[in-house]
Amino acid sequence: MTNPNPRRIWLTGASSGIGLALAEQLLKDGHLVALTARTLQPLEDLEKRYPQQVLLVPGDVTDGQKVTDIGDRITQVWGALDTAILNAGTCEYIDSSAYDAALFERVVRTNLLASSYCVQEALLLLRHGQQPHLVGVCSSVTFVPLTRSEAYGASKAGMRYLFESLRIDLAHEGIDVTVVSPGFVDTPLTAKNDFAMPMRWSANKAAQYIAERLHRNRRPLEISFPMLFILMLRLLSALPTRVQLALGKRMARTSQPMKGGR
Repeated sequence: MTNPNPRRIWLTGASSGIGLALAEQLLKDGHLVALTARTLQPLEDLEKRYPQQVLLVPGDVTDGQKVTDIGDRITQVWGALDTAILNAGTCEYIDSSAYDAALFERVVRTNLLASSYCVQEALLLLRHGQQPHLVGVCSSVTFVPLTRSEAYGASKAGMRYLFESLRIDLAHEGIDVTVVSPGFVDTPLTAKNDFAMPMRWSANKAAQYIAERLHRNRRPLEISFPMLFILMLRLLSALPTRVQLALGKRMARTSQPMKGGR
């Protein structure tokens, strides 16, 4: 697809799930996309299909120096960014009977600290871009505390606070900030979940929904989906804390630590 006004977009976590589907959608829409992930093969496949649009900048975003190198590479090739979509993330569930602080650290490093490394480099590039836009993919889990989600929820809540605070501080520079809060989406991470995932969307459906809203003239402060699921979580969050606790205890169960996700 030829786009008369392509945007220069940096997308992290682009090798699977929402990230891979979103990369495909943005490229179909004719944008230039710098792709970051640790797994190289899916990125190379996209480069073969969209050779004039893809900039490969692979790497581990939990490594601050590597993220700086990625920023330097984008600067060398494009000189600026118009949009940065920080999507890389992970999830591991905590077993409170054998609390694992190392697990907590892994999740926070990937979801929150890595996002901060990427924000640092993204802002340097966005300040030279056209109608700059910073986007953070958080989670609907931040609306209400859920069983076994101590690490994932805390990291995503921290990420939400980071982006919402940046929205205020960057407003005078004309840099818009959007928070994305997905419900359950079919990804390699959620495939490991051992519980019901109501109103689950496909990764392609989620990517199309996000892409459509990112490119509207009036940029959204938040993109949340599916709407009924988000409404239910918001209603739960408005309940008294003791009621939330009672409901949460009904869902809680003892299990071994496992990996899963959005």
